[in-house]
Amino acid sequence: MMQPKEILGRWVELFNQYDADGLAALYTEDCINHQTPNGIVQGREAIRAMFRSEFEQFEMVCIVENIFQDGNVGMLEWKDPKGLRGCGFFWIENGQIAYQRGYWDKLSFMNQQSGA
Repeated sequence: MMQPKEILGRWVELFNQYDADGLAALYTEDCINHQTPNGIVQGREAIRAMFRSEFEQFEMVCIVENIFQDGNVGMLEWKDPKGLRGCGFFWIENGQIAYQRGYWDKLSFMNQQSGA
């Protein structure tokens, strides 16, 4: 079974390939993804739809700054080519993401996307 650090490495690969189906497969059926600027998305299918929508609307690249692991929790510090930074925490159960919480600045992200 993959360790949290390995799952996060795979998550980043799939994210950068805009692979919503691959990403969704990393989550448990009843998972929760709480991106603090956006709110809670619950369930694998809702998370798949969220990624599909975001990949259609936005240009996003995740560059790993650090990946840490403590027990069943993986932590990802990231940046993007335009300077946005954030972090995510992933609780892993039986080799899948059961809960994710992310922190990043939505205003800076939206300003980048609009070219402001």
